[in-house]
Amino acid sequence: MMAENTADQSDSVLLDDPTTADLRAKVTEAWREFAGALGALLPTLPDGAHVDITLDPTASGTGTAVYSVSMRVLADGVVEALAVGNAGLPEGYRMNRSSVADLVALGWSPPGVLPDSGDSFGLRSNTAAAKQVGAIVSRTLRDVYGAPHPAFLVYLVHDGADEPIETAPLGTARHEPSISGELSLDDLDEDGVLSEALASAADEVIPLEERVRTVVATMSKTTVDQLQVDNDGDIGIRAGSAMVFVRVRDNPPLVDVFSPILTEVEPTEQLYMKLSELTNRMPIGRLYCAQDTVWASIPVFGRNFQATHLMLAVQVMTGLADELDDRLHGEFGGKRFFGEGDKPVPPKGTKEGDDHRTGMYL
Repeated sequence: MMAENTADQSDSVLLDDPTTADLRAKVTEAWREFAGALGALLPTLPDGAHVDITLDPTASGTGTAVYSVSMRVLADGVVEALAVGNAGLPEGYRMNRSSVADLVALGWSPPGVLPDSGDSFGLRSNTAAAKQVGAIVSRTLRDVYGAPHPAFLVYLVHDGADEPIETAPLGTARHEPSISGELSLDDLDEDGVLSEALASAADEVIPLEERVRTVVATMSKTTVDQLQVDNDGDIGIRAGSAMVFVRVRDNPPLVDVFSPILTEVEPTEQLYMKLSELTNRMPIGRLYCAQDTVWASIPVFGRNFQATHLMLAVQVMTGLADELDDRLHGEFGGKRFFGEGDKPVPPKGTKEGDDHRTGMYL
């Protein structure tokens, strides 16, 4: 199962207390809280409401694979859930026979068995058994899809008209609409051009990728045609010595705003602890280390897309990446994206009590 490949290397990122001896117990408790919160939420939702939960693909290191579970509440307290199957996953990230068997053992029906389930695994229950549904979804995300901790999940609760529903938190999972903060279009553009462009895009039914490019181009004071787009379709935004990328995913609709803060860095326990400390202080997003690269990531849901959410994510990420790559490079070595002469050898003698402030972004 995927969990065996990712849990061990990711657990240390989540260490929020350097003196904690039983980290696995803390992770288990976080999953228990998530399952309980989800089980408590489902019976309170109106008919037609949806709960979409996605393993953040950038933070989890799953590349182009998007592992997700979607639940909806029907009449008479019926709950139906869909979990992504192999047909929705790229090669290299598809589940093996053991993982498929684990899904079935948890109670999921194979793709196509539940009416209208299509290529997804299906589950049908009711709000009276919401506690069990929460446990099944939690086990699916952790044990089958390989989510190392609920903090790597983003979720959205909305009604049948795709309008967001405010709910109590699902443990440490991230509620994507909560990142909008106090940012407004007028705050970001004093001459009104940004507001006009984004309002026009929001009023039209156009693909998410085009809407995202319109937002980024307007923020960059350029045109869509002049954006820096690589072969993968990622939009590149230079931020000092750092590079920020904006990637649009289709299934489910998701926008990744991410940055390779450092490459060729040695993944030590001290580094994992620092990234955990900084993540806990970030207003949105997270930091993590995958192999020899430190990443920063802020996911933005594409469903019911809000331009202000993406603008806030880009604003925070560009400032954060440019500041953090310098600070972390000075403490742990590695190479910055535009850091000429950087060396991958971590410096010696870093002390636990060193100043870890990272300015206005944390």
